[in-house]
Amino acid sequence: MSKSLTKLWLRGLRRLVAGQVEAIRVPKPRAAAKPTRAKTVKPKLKSGAAAKTAGAPRTGARPAPRESRVRPRASAWARGKWARSYHSAPPTAGRFVNHLSYALYVPPKTSPESMPLVVMLHGCKQNADDFAQGTRMNLLADKYGFAVLYPEQSKHDHPHRCWRWYDDSGSGGGGEAASVVSLVQAMLDQHDLDPERVYLAGMSAGAGLAALLAMRYPHVFAAVGLHSGVVFGEASSAIGAMDVMRRGSRTDPVTLIDAAVDVRAYPGMPAVILHGELDSVVTQANAEQLTKQFLRLNGFIDAAGNRRAGEAREETHADGIVSDYFKNGRRVVKTSIVRGLGHSWAGGDDTVAFHSSKGPDSSAVLWEFFKHQRRSSEAGRDAYVA
Repeated sequence: MSKSLTKLWLRGLRRLVAGQVEAIRVPKPRAAAKPTRAKTVKPKLKSGAAAKTAGAPRTGARPAPRESRVRPRASAWARGKWARSYHSAPPTAGRFVNHLSYALYVPPKTSPESMPLVVMLHGCKQNADDFAQGTRMNLLADKYGFAVLYPEQSKHDHPHRCWRWYDDSGSGGGGEAASVVSLVQAMLDQHDLDPERVYLAGMSAGAGLAALLAMRYPHVFAAVGLHSGVVFGEASSAIGAMDVMRRGSRTDPVTLIDAAVDVRAYPGMPAVILHGELDSVVTQANAEQLTKQFLRLNGFIDAAGNRRAGEAREETHADGIVSDYFKNGRRVVKTSIVRGLGHSWAGGDDTVAFHSSKGPDSSAVLWEFFKHQRRSSEAGRDAYVA
C-alpha cells in the first residue's frame, strides 16, 4: 500500500515540475520577438526629417559599446581634422621595420602663423583614442589654435601598451624616444607647424618617456608636462620600475640627474608636474623628486640641492597645493599636488579609465604653462624664450 502511495506521489510531483518548466519556457518566444519589433523602427529613421538628424551628435543619447564608439569620440565635439596613420621611423636595435602608429588632430586654422604642436604620450592600457577623449585636449586645440599629436605604443612592444621609459637602450625606451622624435620631425615637415613651439606631455608611463625625451632631446621641445610621472634615472628594469613607482628613489634625485645629464651644457627645460595625493600606483614622492630634478636642470639649485637662483611661491587651493618657481620673472617650474586624486588625469573625462573629473583641468593647466614657452634655435643654456 505504501509503495502505491509513493508511486502516486512521485507521478504528481513529476507533473508539477513539468508544469513549472513549461511555465518558465513560455516567455522565451516573446523575448526572442523583441529584436523583430525593434527592426520595424529602422525604416522610419531613413526618411523625412529623421534622416537629417541620424548622423548628428547625440549628446543626450546612451553611449554605444566602447568598441564601436572609441574612434568617433576621440575627436568628438571638436571641429578640426582627426587622422589615424603610422610613421616609418628609422630601424632600432634588432628591429629592421619600425612603424609607429599615431593620431594627429589639427584644428581649423584661424591665423597665418604656424601652429604650435602638443605631443601627448598615453599611459599603460591606453591608446591614442582613449587619451584624446579622456584629456579633451582637442577641445583646447580648437580654442587656442594648436595641433595635437598622439604617438601610440604597439602591443608588439608591450602587451599593455606601456612605454618602456626605464630602459634607455635602443631596443627599449631609448628606441621608442628616438621614434617619437622622428615622428615629430616628420609632422613638422608635412604640416604648417612651428618648430620653436613643440610641447611634450605624458601620463604615467607616458610621463616616464616624456622625461626621457626631455633629457635626451632638449632642443626639440620647448617645455614638458609630467602627470603622475616617475622620478628619472633610478629604474633600469621593469621590476626596478615597479619598485620606484611605489616608493620613489632611495638615491638623491639631484645625484641621479647629474649622473645622467651634463647639467652645465643642458639648455634648460620648463616643466609642469601634476600628481594625485592619493596615487597608489605612483606615489607622490615621485612628484617631489621630479621637481628637484627639474629645478637642477633649470639652474635653480646646485649639486647639493641648495638654492642658487630664482624664487618659489606656494599656494593652497581647494584642489590642492601649487608651487611655482620663477627665474628672471618667468615661471619655469610648476608643481601641482591634487587633493583627493588617485592615479588619474585630473579634470578629465571620468568615463575613460585613468581619468577623473576631480581637481583642476590638467589639459588647461598644461596649455596655460606651455603657451608662454618657446624654444629658440640658439644653442646654450636657457635657450628658451618667453
